[in-house]
Amino acid sequence: MSENISEGAANGEIKLSCRNLWKIYGPKPEGFFTDSGGAVADTSGHIERIRSTGHIAAACDVSFDVREGEIFIIMGLSGSGKSTVVRCLSRLIEPTAGAVLFDGDDLLKVSKAELIDIRRHKMGMVFQHFGLMPHLTVLENVAFPLKIQGIGREQRFARAQEMLDLVGLEGREAAFPRQLSGGQQQRVGIARSLAVEPAVWFLDEPFSALDPLIRRQMQDEFLRLQRLLHKTIVFITHDFLEALRLADRIAIMKDGEIVQIGTPAEVVMKPADDYVTEFTQDVPRVKVITAGDIMSPAASNAGGGATVGAGATLERLMPRFRQSMTPVAVTGTDGAIIGQVSAQDVLTALASAEEEPE
Repeated sequence: MSENISEGAANGEIKLSCRNLWKIYGPKPEGFFTDSGGAVADTSGHIERIRSTGHIAAACDVSFDVREGEIFIIMGLSGSGKSTVVRCLSRLIEPTAGAVLFDGDDLLKVSKAELIDIRRHKMGMVFQHFGLMPHLTVLENVAFPLKIQGIGREQRFARAQEMLDLVGLEGREAAFPRQLSGGQQQRVGIARSLAVEPAVWFLDEPFSALDPLIRRQMQDEFLRLQRLLHKTIVFITHDFLEALRLADRIAIMKDGEIVQIGTPAEVVMKPADDYVTEFTQDVPRVKVITAGDIMSPAASNAGGGATVGAGATLERLMPRFRQSMTPVAVTGTDGAIIGQVSAQDVLTALASAEEEPE
């Protein structure tokens, strides 16, 4: 669980589903499937068979669900297929087979006109390259998608101003993109994507082009916005520490396939294979494991007045036991006690995290 996770995200309704999604490049990619739903004609060594024919399997049988209000991060090394998947979700790239269910409707079966309408009104997209229009001011850039929707000048500029205030760019409305820093330009991109009030928000390595300090500041800003807006988010990154900090859940990809899906703590403590282990081996466990990950049912007098949020990491929790070994009560987002953590729970979690995976 990340520092921004909410119980609502963990238990919310499924907003977006990816089912048996394939993207294959080559002369006859459709020939490997019995139908458009993603069922392969021969399941025995199918990925190797596809690649042996000279086709490129960029996304292979990818399936996952994203819940309302969740930050779902897809990560992997360059060439793993993560950006291909997020572009397939919005059909910026046409999938070869599979299904993408958005509020229950398969986006791969809607008409081009319906897809354009969904993109304009229900999807927000932010990419690594800011894509700002150099001849437009900051305010005009943010208002542009609303102009495409046919919204009047006064209304769209008022909405754009709200978004600029939200991302901390008030006073820069009349500036042009060339007059802004990289971090400020990315804020404009974020404000523009939020102007349409998207139901789902796609971000493809939005901070990777920024300097480390600015990147950290933008991650802080992203978490602040999510606490305010509770968006359903699919976020792409190759930076595992960024994923650990931001994600409610993480999907790790390799060679077009998903090799593990789990909370940050699950991925770190129980890596599915050597590939995931390599990603996690240098991660300080005290910064990842949270009170919610290791809590047990609360006793009637849990904490003796001392409480900690479910998203608090062990790094924040451990100092609580310097003065007293009394278990600390764990609270949910509504302040109610949902469990407790003892000093022994902390030690057990750290010991198990250090064990070599089998």
